[in-house]
Amino acid sequence: MSDNQLRIVWIYPDLLSTYGDQGNVLVVERRAQQRGLDVARLDVRSDQPIPTSGDIYLIGGGEDRPQRLAAERLRRDGGLTRAVENGAIVFSVCAGYQILGHEFINDLGQREPGLGLLDVVSTRGEGARCVGDVLGDVDGRLGLPPLTGFENHQGVTHLGPTARPLARVRFGNGNGTGDGTEGAYNDTVFGTYMHGPVLARNPLIADLLLKLALDVNALPPTDDRWYEALRNERIAAAQQPA
Repeated sequence: MSDNQLRIVWIYPDLLSTYGDQGNVLVVERRAQQRGLDVARLDVRSDQPIPTSGDIYLIGGGEDRPQRLAAERLRRDGGLTRAVENGAIVFSVCAGYQILGHEFINDLGQREPGLGLLDVVSTRGEGARCVGDVLGDVDGRLGLPPLTGFENHQGVTHLGPTARPLARVRFGNGNGTGDGTEGAYNDTVFGTYMHGPVLARNPLIADLLLKLALDVNALPPTDDRWYEALRNERIAAAQQPA
């Protein structure tokens, strides 16, 4: 990787890449290329070290045992934590979201330490599994249109005082706490339960990650007709009676 490249890192595709979450890295990569950016993408498997020089890191969802293995290896490696300390941007989904918090419940029914990059704690819900389309209003400070995604999780994630909700749900469960929150973020680290893949449904979130990584306020326009067609279809589906 050269110094003038935008460096995108996809973390542990061999463990955390369910429900099409790999599409998120494809969307970020494609939208960067459409703006004429020189992009270097690195897919890092779980037996490889996490580079600390990346600009944007993406981590997806996974089943309970792969989630525990991923958390153990990320704690032991330390590279993602050092990258965040260096100013890198991180976007995480479902199991990846839980791993970035302080702790979650693993496949053994035990508390598993996370990385502490987000001020959240995840437990396992006792009720019905959260499954279905979600529609929510993104935190106004981010200046983004409504969030659309697909949730499939048993987890319940509680936000601490330094984490902001990514969105407030109109339809769906989100974090599963009953308070209407979905996802969490701080200045450089984002988490959500939304699959879809979520960045294909919400391309302006991908653009937000690019702007943060590049430290710019705007990007050149690009053709969003395909994305808008998908968004409109899924937003309409989320509002249909169950």
